[in-house]
Amino acid sequence: MKDVMERIQTTAGNRIGGRPDTVASDLAYLTIGFVNVCLFGRPGAPNGGWVLIDAGLPGSASRIRRAAHEWIGPWARPSAIILTHGHFDHIGALRTLAEQWDVPVYAHPLEHPYLSGRSFYPPPDPTVGGGAMAALSRFYPRGPIDLGERLRALPDDGSIPGMPGWRWIHTPGHTPGHVSFFREADRTLIAGDAFVTTKQESAVAALTQRPELHGPPSYFTPDWENARRSVQRLAALEPLRIITGHGPPMQGERMLSGLNDLARNFERLAVPAHGRYVGQPALADENGVVAVPPPVPDPLPRIALGLGIGLLLAAMLRKSSRPAA
Repeated sequence: MKDVMERIQTTAGNRIGGRPDTVASDLAYLTIGFVNVCLFGRPGAPNGGWVLIDAGLPGSASRIRRAAHEWIGPWARPSAIILTHGHFDHIGALRTLAEQWDVPVYAHPLEHPYLSGRSFYPPPDPTVGGGAMAALSRFYPRGPIDLGERLRALPDDGSIPGMPGWRWIHTPGHTPGHVSFFREADRTLIAGDAFVTTKQESAVAALTQRPELHGPPSYFTPDWENARRSVQRLAALEPLRIITGHGPPMQGERMLSGLNDLARNFERLAVPAHGRYVGQPALADENGVVAVPPPVPDPLPRIALGLGIGLLLAAMLRKSSRPAA
């Protein structure tokens, strides 16, 4: 327990500081709450000489700007913001930053319905994962937002604006238009939430950031078959250094062995035994969500109601047992 508390305190201190940590000489990341944003560009790069990847939680714009000043310089302004996907914890400061910096936002076309005001994401499944983060997912925002004319499609040729030497890879499952980014030269992978390096369903794991490979956050993954294929596609790249949307970076042969194990045994290691989307995925197209399976029984509201009634009855009994004045 002492080790867990020390890890929580250390991680929280790093987050408050706002200084980005290094992944490579031209790649840094900042952990905001329980989610990572990445900054691609060398320290000292001129205005327009770097890009921001994802945009963190709501209210984090000032922290992201400070991180950019620390990593690039006080003049820091990117050429673009690139999205792995559009879930609320990856676009929280997006509109604010895009407007303040006056830059375009790039995402896969299948992600555009959720970034142009056309469609909500499928409902989360709070019954999977077994942790507090999963249980709370019933309250998480699921869009959409409308970026207007700032929204652009990633190039068809796989290149990434402002990131020479990198290519984007369509990795659906967690969302229809989810993408990951790979640089062959040093086999660095920015995986988004295609897989993560912490058990994101658990609040303790999300706070401590203990490195361990997991599938995508289960409560927000509506297509498990595509999620499996995406992990297998990324494992086949044989990355040597990874940074994901949740959890610390990992590198080396031990990491690659764990990723290969996740890809080979995805059904056992990542897919919930039961859940709303386990047997039937949500369906989506270029206009957004088309159909979702019916919800599965969720015991938590009944448990909460039962606890509330029990507490009320206990209070009434205590009051009735008091002697009359």
